Amino acid sequence: MDKLSQEEILICVMVTMSAVDSEMSDAEMKRMGNITQNLPAFNGFDESKLLAIAQSCTKILQEENGLKTVLELAASLPQKLHETAYALAVEIAAADLKLEQEELRLLQLLRDALGLDKLTVAAIERGARARHQSI
Repeated sequence: MDKLSQEEILICVMVTMSAVDSEMSDAEMKRMGNITQNLPAFNGFDESKLLAIAQSCTKILQEENGLKTVLELAASLPQKLHETAYALAVEIAAADLKLEQEELRLLQLLRDALGLDKLTVAAIERGARARHQSI
């Protein structure tokens, strides 16, 4: 496997979250596009590459130990992007307004791989709930 850029790893985290329940919803894919267009972590990112990167990540997930590979990639990000990676996973999990057991389990594995403390995790999750709350 070629070395992935930080943006590609962040996209892999999002794709993994989207795919973990065996269904990549339109809401999740739309949210990924919005994230890559608007967040500072993706400044200068070529939006036309998103689909190809997502497909490459799907291939990684289909390999033996694919999930472990993605978690290792996430952990290889610079420390300053660990919270970002977790926040992106939470955003994708929340995009379709329902959390499945598989998504909750992946969030647990991801926070462990990233070494995030409970307070940070709670703040990120609460922020996502607030952003996705309807009137």
